[in-house]
Amino acid sequence: MVDEKTRTPRNKRRTPEESSIDPAAIEMLTRADLMGIGTAFSRADGLAPCNIGAVGMCCSLCAMGPCRLTKDGITGVCGATIDTVQSRNFIRSVAAGSAAHSDHGRDMAFTLKAVANGEAEGYRIQDIAKLRNIAAEYDIPIKDRAPEEIANELADLYIAQFGQQRGALAPIRRAPEKRRKLWEELGVIPRGVDREVVEALHRTHMGDDQETEHLMHHAVRTALADGWGGSMIATDVSDILFGTPAPVLGEANLGVLKDDMVNVVVHGHEPTLSQMVVAASQDPEIIAYAKAAGAEGISLSGICCTANEILMRQGIPAAGNFLQQELAILTGAVEAMVVDVQCIMQALVTLAERFHTKIITTSPKVRIKDATHVEFDERHALTIAKDILKTAIDNYENRGEIQIPDYKNSLVPGFSHEYINYMLGGSYRASFRPLNDAIMSGRIRGVAAIVGCTNPRIQHDSHHTAITEALLKQDVLVVETGCSAIASAKLGFLLGDAALDRVGPGLREVCETIGIPPVLHMGSCVDNTRILTVLTQMVAEGGLGDDIDQLPAVGLAPEWMSEKALSIATYCVASGAYVMMGGYNPVEGRGDKVPDSVLVSAHISDGWEEMYGARLEFLDDPQEMIRRTLNHIDAKRAALGLPEYDPTQFGHSGDARFNEMEEAIGEAPLEERRAALYGQVPTI
Repeated sequence: MVDEKTRTPRNKRRTPEESSIDPAAIEMLTRADLMGIGTAFSRADGLAPCNIGAVGMCCSLCAMGPCRLTKDGITGVCGATIDTVQSRNFIRSVAAGSAAHSDHGRDMAFTLKAVANGEAEGYRIQDIAKLRNIAAEYDIPIKDRAPEEIANELADLYIAQFGQQRGALAPIRRAPEKRRKLWEELGVIPRGVDREVVEALHRTHMGDDQETEHLMHHAVRTALADGWGGSMIATDVSDILFGTPAPVLGEANLGVLKDDMVNVVVHGHEPTLSQMVVAASQDPEIIAYAKAAGAEGISLSGICCTANEILMRQGIPAAGNFLQQELAILTGAVEAMVVDVQCIMQALVTLAERFHTKIITTSPKVRIKDATHVEFDERHALTIAKDILKTAIDNYENRGEIQIPDYKNSLVPGFSHEYINYMLGGSYRASFRPLNDAIMSGRIRGVAAIVGCTNPRIQHDSHHTAITEALLKQDVLVVETGCSAIASAKLGFLLGDAALDRVGPGLREVCETIGIPPVLHMGSCVDNTRILTVLTQMVAEGGLGDDIDQLPAVGLAPEWMSEKALSIATYCVASGAYVMMGGYNPVEGRGDKVPDSVLVSAHISDGWEEMYGARLEFLDDPQEMIRRTLNHIDAKRAALGLPEYDPTQFGHSGDARFNEMEEAIGEAPLEERRAALYGQVPTI
């Protein structure tokens, strides 16, 4: 067990209640303890992180080391300072994160090419309107051309972005004009996705780049190649092929598993396989095969961002977020967990051996020792998906004792930036004007994007939900992606009236008027680019400044754990968004034996704010994250000349329940009426 402030071992292992706030997770962790089975939570308790490596002060880039820089003034064998080592470690993480999401985008572009040429079994272009709109943005002719012809040319353009050596990535043109000019002046516009990742690795090789500012400059360019390159391409192509998300009804948590059906859980990040598994699971032949095996049918659900991909398009339930992958197997009810790439724990195979679950790897890039490997190929996608489901069905007879937690919540996901634009004005006048006006009037205080992973060193879901709930009470509209969205879904924040009694009066008016929940599920972690697009459209609509850094908006990753999170944070800051991440700072020394190195940490906060108008900070305390979020939003409102936030001004314009309460209170003194209507407004 580790104390988050001192990074030193604690004396006891956490109870299930201390490990998670989710009752389904608590039930499964209790079962794991009774069965003597380890999980990510118990492993985190038993393994103290290295307090040198945790803050980026260990260099293992050559065989003269590893060099642990534990005292003031000490350098590596080559003379590398703490600041150089920290910078190199940071940019390498950004490069890895950018590579992961961008490689996803590359695969999606190749799939689009295959579909356009009729070489991908079972796939078709499902959103022709988005295909035409995106192609037009890149000046690809669309008039009198078949969708396949347009898609073929768009795929070629997207594929070229990865190997391009000079110029600027094409999607950069979709950023606000002022932001693009700033990037050009600072020299951080990405030239090609692969070029920036390769150069990051070259610069950090022993004996190369040794200046913090220069290294961090390229970290920004590498991250932008992800956010305004590979990830944006991945989102665009997913929408074109599988449909742009719009609100659907879904469910989340381990209670979505069925005791009388074949349970197949898809886990990972790439939608190409999961979409085909969805299609195959609805095939009459497969359903009949399952019934012949004694089951009532097939129950498909997802974990992690694959869950979000099929949840927001088909309403397929989410069994949970990152830290629930082991817990799903612990139910004993999962016949197969089908995985592709990213966030997949190697421990799944060992755990599955205690039950009957088959772990099936499918990506040519990912294999796990002793797992079953069925390599996915888009040319035979539907056939492979059916074979995988038959393998799961054949395993149904091996099921033993099961324990499925009786916990699940309904939710409404699917708020793409296109749908947000539509919902604000309908087909009559789709526009971001109502959102901007609500912020300008003060009904909505500001916007917070809460994203990212769950981390077993932080109580599961606790920071995500505490921050979400506090900001909603302060009339902050929340948009979420990835594991954070699933955490909120499990508490009912993604279902209209189920959460409206927990939001401020102004935001409540807006949600009831439009008919939306106060937390908008915008997709998987690669779909953070949708948030960039929303911020860009808010700027373009007018009234809230002429660049993203002027908006009353904040990004938060309260329980981050992956290198992808560092890439996302960096490209969001470079785009003008203030970002806070929960947990320890990977580039700041702490503890008695570690020097207080602040150069890199100061650069990503004060330095980046001076250059990009936004900063990156790492904070242990969710209450401090809430305080800084509200302070930042209020400061941006004041800079724009907007009225000071006052929740007592709203809640009277057409909300029948509030009006009835007001009539019942009668002529009581003003302060008593306010207290009765709004409760005590927290002062943070």
